[in-house]
Amino acid sequence: MKIDMHCHTNYSNDALSSPYNVIKQALKKGLDGIAITDHDNTCSWDEAIEAAKELNAFLILGEEIKSSKGDILGLFLKKEIQMKGCDPIQIINEIHRQGGLAIIPHPFHFPKCFKGIEKYLSIIDGIEVSNARRLLSYFDKKAFDLAKKNNLIMTAGSDCHIDKSCGYSYVECEAQNIDEFKEKLLQGEIKIHGEKSPCIYTLVPAISKIKNYF
Repeated sequence: MKIDMHCHTNYSNDALSSPYNVIKQALKKGLDGIAITDHDNTCSWDEAIEAAKELNAFLILGEEIKSSKGDILGLFLKKEIQMKGCDPIQIINEIHRQGGLAIIPHPFHFPKCFKGIEKYLSIIDGIEVSNARRLLSYFDKKAFDLAKKNNLIMTAGSDCHIDKSCGYSYVECEAQNIDEFKEKLLQGEIKIHGEKSPCIYTLVPAISKIKNYF
């Protein structure tokens, strides 16, 4: 199973594509599904669930929550976490209360780095070690080394904000369903596939914010 673990839709204020089109693009790239991780909301979930059923794709329900120190991906969630700007410990505890996994995305990529990540290594579940939208591979390698040293889950995602950029980075493992996929993540029985998306896609969030402003 191949899953892009970090995807945004037009339910994020800096993204353009519908859940259907993001999932469709993932399948076109040869993946089996995505984790849907819109910024500080889960409004896309219902639409994404229907799209995944129609397209016969796997779907992980998630959210990218902005904490006081940086972004946190909550994966395998059951409901929205309305804690934007809160202390990371509060957010991580809520993710765990739902049975989810707390992953720190792009921990070293400026300007979206996670401040003081070392303080939280004992309570997070993992680190995103490949982000296709962030151009400098050096920071991915730094994230990989930190995850390996601390025996943390490793994830990879496109961080797509438009459907065409979905599927460049992803996680692969031997699994038949999402529960098995989660178990493989926990056991570390996965492969990371990391490729950078074309540079043009780094402009999408800014374009989206301008579009949404007007």
